[in-house]
Amino acid sequence: MNSLDWHTLLTRERLGKVVQITEELGRTPFHKDHDRIIFSGAFRRLGRKTQVHPVSSNDHIHTRLTHSLEVSCVGRSLGMRVGEVIRGTLPEWCTPSDLGMIVQSACLAHDIGNPPFGHSGEDAIRHWFHQAAGRGWLDDMSEMERADFLNFEGNAQGFRVLTQLEYHQFDGGTRLTYATLGAYLKYPWSSRHADAQGYKKHKFGCYQSELPILEQIATRLGLPQLEEQRWARPPLVYLMEAADDICYGLIDLEDGLEMDLLDYPEVESLLLNLVGDDLPATYRQLSRDSSRRRKLAILRGKAIEHLTNAAAHAFVNQQKALLAGSLPGDLVEHMHGPAKECVLKAKAMAREKIFQDKRKTLHEIGAYTTLEILLNAFCGAALQQHAGGDLSFKNQRILDLLGSNAPDSSWSLYQSFLRMIDFIAGMTDSYATEMAREMTGRSSPV
Repeated sequence: MNSLDWHTLLTRERLGKVVQITEELGRTPFHKDHDRIIFSGAFRRLGRKTQVHPVSSNDHIHTRLTHSLEVSCVGRSLGMRVGEVIRGTLPEWCTPSDLGMIVQSACLAHDIGNPPFGHSGEDAIRHWFHQAAGRGWLDDMSEMERADFLNFEGNAQGFRVLTQLEYHQFDGGTRLTYATLGAYLKYPWSSRHADAQGYKKHKFGCYQSELPILEQIATRLGLPQLEEQRWARPPLVYLMEAADDICYGLIDLEDGLEMDLLDYPEVESLLLNLVGDDLPATYRQLSRDSSRRRKLAILRGKAIEHLTNAAAHAFVNQQKALLAGSLPGDLVEHMHGPAKECVLKAKAMAREKIFQDKRKTLHEIGAYTTLEILLNAFCGAALQQHAGGDLSFKNQRILDLLGSNAPDSSWSLYQSFLRMIDFIAGMTDSYATEMAREMTGRSSPV
């Protein structure tokens, strides 16, 4: 297998129409990628999508938007620190700052395809399609097309959002640089390999509809093809993933304290074990009566610094395997002992004490009900349209809700269902809940 090359991986060329690369004072092509994501409607809607806890439960609780912004900050630091160390191997057009911007942009977009209600929303959509398959609703699709829905995955939906749906619709989408798209491609394979990787169940990064785009990106970046419809992971993906792991682990604990699901001493002990004697002076000066939230903010900042340094160090140490496309697992697995232990313990604490919260459980059950109503309505309308003949008044009105984005009667059922998923997955929690309520005849109280 040929080694990957930074000159190829960090290309400034964009997906979509060929446009001459022009120099702009103070704004590189990678800065433009960042701005295109920030200003997209799909990114803005993350502000009303669940991260872990219901959006309206507490103003201090993270949403997908605040989580993505925090991940992007850690990702920028990771990219810049790695860039400074490997500066001599970078192409002349890419500075350490640019490397940081590429990772930051990928981090901003890493959850952009997630449906309402977080991971429970993903599972609810998968569950509905398994039931639909049992009713014969997917019979007109190929095996691989059915697999896209049966294994519905926010990463694949996000890839569709970035390359198809936002801005230049079905003509390159956001037209990001190949470098940034590569840093986003956490799972550069189709649903054909969703259950075969052994890496993470259900995970894949591309629907059959975007497979030609994935092939184009993989070719342009020089990614080795490992199997049919599967390529090696690009190196910068590991930094994006590490930034997500760092924030996800620590921020879950912070939210757990806000929700009174954790005790401060157990969270403090975990972080103190990581930072050791490297405590900020401001933390040492705090009194026993100081705000718990203030204490944690200072300690969490120092912990993130330690974890960021550990992740950057692991990336540099593993650069040979990363450029060979052969590094097993994620970057956390290759971090030094205390850092790895901190992230893994934080995730374990969240699983045991936060994810079992009754309020979260009720929210997840509600997600299944809400998405079932929406999927029955929209996919039911698409199914009747595909069957031919006159549409019922109800189904015609459902299609009318999509306006110019409604599927055409000449499309395949796969294309029509994808368009429905585009609409539903793009909804915020509150919009999905309200629409489902309206569809069942239960209007919100005035």
